[in-house]
Amino acid sequence: MDGDDDDLVQFHALHIYKCHRYIIYSIFLNVVFLWTRYRNNVHIEATPSFLLCSISPQAWLTFAPVADQTAQYLRVSLNLVNWLSLVYIVVAVFFSLITTWVLDTLGLRFSLIMGSWLNMLGAILRVIGMLSCIPERAIFPMVMGGQTLCAFAQPFFIFAPTKLAALWFPDHQRATANMMASMANTVGLLLANIFSPMILSYTNTLFMLLLIYAIPATIACFLATVGIRERVPPTPPSASMVTSSSEPFLQGVKLLLTNKAYVFLLVCFGSGIGVFTCFSTLLEQILCVKGYTNDFAGLCGAVAIVFGVLGAFLLGLYVDKTKKFTEVTKINMCLTSLGCSVFAVVSQLSEQKFIIGAVCAWFGFFGYSVYPIAMELGVECSYPVGEATSSGLIFVSGQIQAALYLLLLQALAKPMAESPLSVCATGTDANLSWTVPVLVMAGLCTLGTCCFVGFFHTDYRRLRAEATASPNRVTNQSTGGDTWANSTDA
Repeated sequence: MDGDDDDLVQFHALHIYKCHRYIIYSIFLNVVFLWTRYRNNVHIEATPSFLLCSISPQAWLTFAPVADQTAQYLRVSLNLVNWLSLVYIVVAVFFSLITTWVLDTLGLRFSLIMGSWLNMLGAILRVIGMLSCIPERAIFPMVMGGQTLCAFAQPFFIFAPTKLAALWFPDHQRATANMMASMANTVGLLLANIFSPMILSYTNTLFMLLLIYAIPATIACFLATVGIRERVPPTPPSASMVTSSSEPFLQGVKLLLTNKAYVFLLVCFGSGIGVFTCFSTLLEQILCVKGYTNDFAGLCGAVAIVFGVLGAFLLGLYVDKTKKFTEVTKINMCLTSLGCSVFAVVSQLSEQKFIIGAVCAWFGFFGYSVYPIAMELGVECSYPVGEATSSGLIFVSGQIQAALYLLLLQALAKPMAESPLSVCATGTDANLSWTVPVLVMAGLCTLGTCCFVGFFHTDYRRLRAEATASPNRVTNQSTGGDTWANSTDA
């Protein structure tokens, strides 16, 4: 038996080492790719921003792919485990307006460094909460406390892409840059969907899962602190950065709420964000009832994200060339609603792994990919309001609707008397019927899409301002880089 135990320890150690190695390799490859792709356009200070955007979402979805097992390890109900994800929504609703003010007033550099420290401290607190010396009654509160600190960090990274694209990239690269930063968030979700089930199945301990996630958070914090040195590039990358300044924060909020086109985008696309939050949070719970394992649910989430990144890359290149923000957003939202409706049906079938995987790929390719384009559309229809403010309010709308949708869907999920196919963890609230909730989710997605397609119309204000800007003024301002950098709040 002792020999078997030693072999088991070595087996676990090997896979933990591999997980560490994959995460470190992914960080290294991101640095190399970003520096190679944009070394002629931007300073290296912009690179840690992309890395931070990929690290934060890992904390958000650490537990969702293994929700039933987490409930067992923490000795709490499945609803309390869902609150480890839901706390991000609650914090975003109340903290996001402050975050947008910080980004538009104190600047991108300050915001990213602050967010990186909050994320690292939260990740470390989660690990401490799982130590054997911690009393059992204090484990969940400490893990929740760490998760809450990470939740305070997330808005800094979620709102950063539009600001980063506007400050550091010329107009013909903005959509692609926004896509890369936004999809870095999505890559973080991908890593969580892959690594959480894998690590937990190999180690059978929540402590190692949280420790492994704390390592990239610490590395990203170090890179941000020592690597982001400049608030803005020495010369403005586009005419819009020269010819105007952002509206004051409160005045900008008033302008946004009186902008008809922006309000439709705020509500309708916010509904789409809410639906995707529900999809990411509840996917494992929906599938395990029909006999699909946590590993398969994590794979489905990963497939959706991979195809989302691919779609975002293609859309970013297309929109940078054509500037068809509205058309792309409307078409993608329609195709996303179709995918959500199909998922509502096939997710209730057993032994249909290929079909479910294909639907998740469709859902991701058209749903995840449109996020950065919609955020750029929000900036275009609300210019000259600050980029962080316009994208921040959309995200807040999405989080409010996500909280309401999650509460509604969980309330509609009813316990089943018999569930012979279920592989959910044992517990009174594990085997639930999700037939009605997924149909309601599809209906909400379709309703938001119909309203957006029918009522959203806008002019591209930022592009128009750049087209009418005086070339001489732009040239003169661009050569005076120190003056521009010193006078720019962002």
